[in-house]
Amino acid sequence: MDLPTPLAWLVDEAGTSPGPESFLAELGRRLLANGLPLAGGALTLAVPHPIIARRTWLWRAEIGDVIEALGFAGSPLSHAGHDWLAGLGPVQETTIGAALDSPLLGWAGTRPFSPAETNRLHETARFAAAPLAALAARAALSALLEAYLGRRSAARVQAGSLSRGTGETIRAALLCADLRDFTALSEVTEPAAVIAILDAWFDRVTGSVNAFGGEVLKFIGDGALAIFPVTGTPGEACDAALRAVEAVRAGMTHLDGVRQTQGLPPLPFGMALHFGEILWGNIGAADRLDFTAIGPAVNLVSRLEGLCKPLGYNVLISGAVAAETKMALMPLGEHELRGIVEPCAVFTLVED
Repeated sequence: MDLPTPLAWLVDEAGTSPGPESFLAELGRRLLANGLPLAGGALTLAVPHPIIARRTWLWRAEIGDVIEALGFAGSPLSHAGHDWLAGLGPVQETTIGAALDSPLLGWAGTRPFSPAETNRLHETARFAAAPLAALAARAALSALLEAYLGRRSAARVQAGSLSRGTGETIRAALLCADLRDFTALSEVTEPAAVIAILDAWFDRVTGSVNAFGGEVLKFIGDGALAIFPVTGTPGEACDAALRAVEAVRAGMTHLDGVRQTQGLPPLPFGMALHFGEILWGNIGAADRLDFTAIGPAVNLVSRLEGLCKPLGYNVLISGAVAAETKMALMPLGEHELRGIVEPCAVFTLVED
């Protein structure tokens, strides 16, 4: 069967595209080369994610670039693709499938499309159904893995790191954060309110960690473990972790102010920072794995966080972090940590 070049590509190769953005750009380029008067294209896919409901990729023929627009869960249905295309020229869109969340493929012309050109675009959409189904499934898997594992860990798992005991040794700044007296609070608080407290706390921790290039590896009860892997210098990773800690403190100060206006007590917390090597990979049972970080550095940061309450500070920083940063820190002396052989030099943030 002798198919036009764009359709042959959709049948033979499109399903292996690296992602929806490259699929859209390559399809647009091939349609343009095949004589269609395209100014741009848009592709919208539904995403199973706690925050993001839809992702829309926008391709501009003149420069070949692809940008992305997000539609958020709970917000009105976004028409970002159509609105963007309408700014380029006459629009032709096709919903690929009957479901409400079916992919939407649209094009803008440099002039109105002729009936024959419109038919060609409809035919293109029909041939795009199979590769888009594969791309949508991969995008859905990525979204789910990122929601539960974090971006870096999800990428490792999706790349095939599925065997127990596999992992790599990396250097990273580690953040251990924990709410204080949460057990007592949960015993006298309605379950729905307890969940709301945890969500507010984790929003501030995760938002701050993500903002400075880190990743939350796991939530453990009312605690969280995050890493800031070294991608440049150790000092840059430690500085990013310190800035994230400052952001968490600012967020919790604001939250406590809101709670005070509601007649609620503040939420005490503790955070610790350490820098060292960790084993980042799979541990667990033969058929149930956890992608996490383990090693002496993880043990130390957890023990250090436990000193926050007895020392009376909500942030404690190890000497390993202090040695890598130029940020001014206040020394608190050396302290014994349970299960750690050597005493740990401990610092805290300098108060403004």
